[in-house]
Amino acid sequence: MAKRVAIVGAGVSGLASIKCCLEEGLEPTCFERSDDLGGLWRFTTKVCSVTKCSDFTVSGQWEVVTMHEEKQESAIFDAVMVCTGFLTNPYLPLDSFPGINAFKGQYFHSRQYKHPDIFKDKRVLVIGMGNSGTDIAVEASHLAEKVFLSTTGGGWVISRIFDSGYPWDMVFMTRFQNMLRNSLPTPIVTWLMVRKINNWLNHANYGLIPEERTQLKEFVLNDELPGRIITGKVFIRPSIKEVKENSVIFNNTSKEEPIDIIVFATGYTFAFPFLDESVVKVEDGQASLYKYIFPAHLQKPTLAIIGLIKPLGSMIPTGETQARWAVRVLKGVNKLPPPSVMIEKINARRENKPSWFGLCYCKALQSDYITYIDELLTYINAKPKLFSMLLTDPHLALTVFFGPCSPYQFRLTGPGKWEGARNAIMTQWDRTFKVTKGRVVQESPSPFESFLKLFSFLALLVAIFLIVL
Repeated sequence: MAKRVAIVGAGVSGLASIKCCLEEGLEPTCFERSDDLGGLWRFTTKVCSVTKCSDFTVSGQWEVVTMHEEKQESAIFDAVMVCTGFLTNPYLPLDSFPGINAFKGQYFHSRQYKHPDIFKDKRVLVIGMGNSGTDIAVEASHLAEKVFLSTTGGGWVISRIFDSGYPWDMVFMTRFQNMLRNSLPTPIVTWLMVRKINNWLNHANYGLIPEERTQLKEFVLNDELPGRIITGKVFIRPSIKEVKENSVIFNNTSKEEPIDIIVFATGYTFAFPFLDESVVKVEDGQASLYKYIFPAHLQKPTLAIIGLIKPLGSMIPTGETQARWAVRVLKGVNKLPPPSVMIEKINARRENKPSWFGLCYCKALQSDYITYIDELLTYINAKPKLFSMLLTDPHLALTVFFGPCSPYQFRLTGPGKWEGARNAIMTQWDRTFKVTKGRVVQESPSPFESFLKLFSFLALLVAIFLIVL
């Protein structure tokens, strides 16, 4: 059984892994190469290599070699959890921008961006319309003389605020909504989502609409961008044709636009330089991992990768749920399937065959948030049991099914059960709006409310019946 666990990386997944190790009585040691955050933390410690011990087939142990203040150390661990994530190496494709070497202004990757003051009275070009690029363009537009946001494929921009002022994720991410989406053909789900998104902002009118609309593209969460575009503070442009000494030329035009600063919000690549390729090999933006966590070919399942996934939902509870299951596998409480079964599952996922129902998660590392977490919770017997809950606590069952799928649900039962989970679920909307209700207004009850509750109850019965079948 694993006792001493090395955790590489002190980000959100690393911190969750430390917590889960402690909950299971293990001894975690966390290595973090930066000087910020980190169980037993070792700051500014670079992990040079993680290799199998000579008796790995028997012990499952790993030798971890680290470097701290130019001094190299080695230690033996019973298990390793790699929590470096997928945002490790800035991707800067300068070869794709002819003339960039002749540019006399300043250019850098978005990872280096710290404060908008550098944009004051400058003409700024941001390349890449992900969340980072859009946020930087909006911030720059408050100080810069002019801001261009260049995008090749477009993107879906959504507001953090849903109908009636509700947080969008608390409305979108429910078990009922997820079941409904996964029950409908992909074209219909896509059409409904596009229609809803365009009700807030017609993307075609703003030059934002994605070229590829059949597959899911990561949402861009930004409430300010439409306002900055319509007031002439941010200009949407296509990809770059050529970079000159003090200007750029966009595709589909011959006009030169003077530019002082270029920000490459071109994303990241990931790698595990401290691991041999025989342990984990990265190909085509993904690694061959069972359930995005375990290498399938190891003689002993004592190495886990945490946080190497892009769920359509919060990364923090996803990483924590991965760690909860992984720690119990490392401890020997839970078992993995035979290697042949795991490899078959991995290969099936790599083929990216669409299911034709629900949203299309065809990009590397993409996953359905609720479906994936429920699968992991099933392995540790912590998935909420809606049917039995309906018989013993129908109010909670309705709230769990129709309400936000918040992480409290993952602590209702099983290992790590929290006694306060039920109360937290039943009062989450109260906490959500407590800070916004600075002026309390007496609300009269709606006559439709009772009918809606009855309908919800009947819908839950039908849904559970379909799930059981």
